Amino acid sequence: MALIKKLRTFLSFDWKTKSLLLESYLYLGWSRYLKSVPFSKVAPTLGNHMEETTFTLNSSNKEVLASVSQAIHTMSRYTFWESQCLVKAIAAMKMLEKRQIESTLYLGTAREKTGELVAHAWLRSGPFYITGAEVMERFTVVSKFAKRV
Repeated sequence: MALIKKLRTFLSFDWKTKSLLLESYLYLGWSRYLKSVPFSKVAPTLGNHMEETTFTLNSSNKEVLASVSQAIHTMSRYTFWESQCLVKAIAAMKMLEKRQIESTLYLGTAREKTGELVAHAWLRSGPFYITGAEVMERFTVVSKFAKRV
């Protein structure tokens, strides 16, 4: 019953929204596959290592950034594979790259109260955080990749 309701909701969207959601689903799948590949092979495709893109606001990109962020967050809840921070960040980066919008992917680590080391990834474009902003302040940046167009 819930699946039918969700399908009806999806079908009620305009074609632009449907295509964006489908695109994000496909990029989430591709990004999940990349997570299974050794990182040394994936890293060169993520951009310039230890560089950042500009924080300057490009107001013409604001709507695109918001729609890509929303599509990634929405569709990550419906994948049958794990779509957490790194998968979402890479998928969003690829979607922005397709739209000729630069972005920076950050990788960070932190220690839990138990002493366990945890990692997190987030994506920024201009002054906006596309994915992973919810908890990024807890993490120390250990690597970053600037994807310029």
